[in-house]
Amino acid sequence: MKTTKSQKIKIGLFTIVGILVLILGIFFIGNQKSFFNPTFKVSGVFKNVNGLQIGNNVRFAGINIGVVDDIEIVTDSSVKVTLQVNESVKKFIKKSARISIGTDGLMGDKLVVIAPGPGGDEVKDGDQIASVTPIDPDKIIAKLTKLEDNAGALIDNLTQVVAKINNGKGSLGRLLNNDKMAKEMENTVVQAKSTIANVHNTSATLNEDLKAAQHNFLLKGFFKKKQKAAKAKQDSIKKAEGVKP
Repeated sequence: MKTTKSQKIKIGLFTIVGILVLILGIFFIGNQKSFFNPTFKVSGVFKNVNGLQIGNNVRFAGINIGVVDDIEIVTDSSVKVTLQVNESVKKFIKKSARISIGTDGLMGDKLVVIAPGPGGDEVKDGDQIASVTPIDPDKIIAKLTKLEDNAGALIDNLTQVVAKINNGKGSLGRLLNNDKMAKEMENTVVQAKSTIANVHNTSATLNEDLKAAQHNFLLKGFFKKKQKAAKAKQDSIKKAEGVKP
């Protein structure tokens, strides 16, 4: 089947449009990933990168300024992350800055966040910036799961205790559900209060009788002898301590 002139034109236009779309896509992706802008590199060392991948964004003050260029395992407890950052923001990043691993939104891709430091010299190409260890979500989930299990066990235990009390089991259950025992307990408390009141009254009467006896002429000599003996004892103690009576 011979291709007509109109078909050739359509194929040519389709090819040209496809090439333009490809070029625009390359330009757009390259611009997003800083392929066509002058860049510099900085790095940081983490204990855990939490799923960070090469090509993820680098963000400063909420703006994408570069990409993750390389992730390298240095030791069994450290991972070096190299960042490729736009040259235009170099003057804003100081050596005192901190880098951390975050998430783009609640469930988005991982990214590296550069937090500005208190000041100092401008960062240079190849510098290593201090890093902040990211929070491990697995550990948080494990702790929350353990807390939930403990709360469930506590609720079960409380439910069993309340059920026993309601059924009159145990001392507290019998006391709360047995009217006779509660009444006896109430009577015991009333009797105890009455006894204490009687003791107070008896003590007051005894004090009054003792004061009256001190003024009685028959017992006055007895109390004076007691006072003299007590005074003599105090004088001897003071004398032994070297104090004049």
